[in-house]
Amino acid sequence: MSTTTQFCTFFLGDLLLGVEVLKVQEVIRLQSMTKVPLAPPTVRGLINLRGQIVLAVDLRQRLELPPAVGGADLMNVVVRDGESAVSLLVDDIGDVLELSADRFEPPPDTLTGVARELVRGVYQLKDRLLLILDIQQTTTLPLR
Repeated sequence: MSTTTQFCTFFLGDLLLGVEVLKVQEVIRLQSMTKVPLAPPTVRGLINLRGQIVLAVDLRQRLELPPAVGGADLMNVVVRDGESAVSLLVDDIGDVLELSADRFEPPPDTLTGVARELVRGVYQLKDRLLLILDIQQTTTLPLR
């Protein structure tokens, strides 16, 4: 019997990405941010999440993708890896998917650059690939 894992999915343009549901604290609409002087470009600012100060990371910038076209509101996927929480700014939220571990594959050879470091592996879905992020790598400073 194969084990399954649930993933919270989200979009950056046409890319479908996911993180394990157990690492997601919450998903919220875009919050007002305080800029951080001298921070790397991937750090969009700090948000106050009910008294908890959370670093907001522009996931497009982190994956070296071009900026989003249009003025759509971003979403915050607040992830937790150990004690600290980090907000990943994404274009849109997808579904929670429960996938079998035997369908998990290593990242494809066509994945290059920083994305190669941040993607743990992929799931081949019916009509697209789901890229699974390594939360520890994605949220570790320095966020170049």
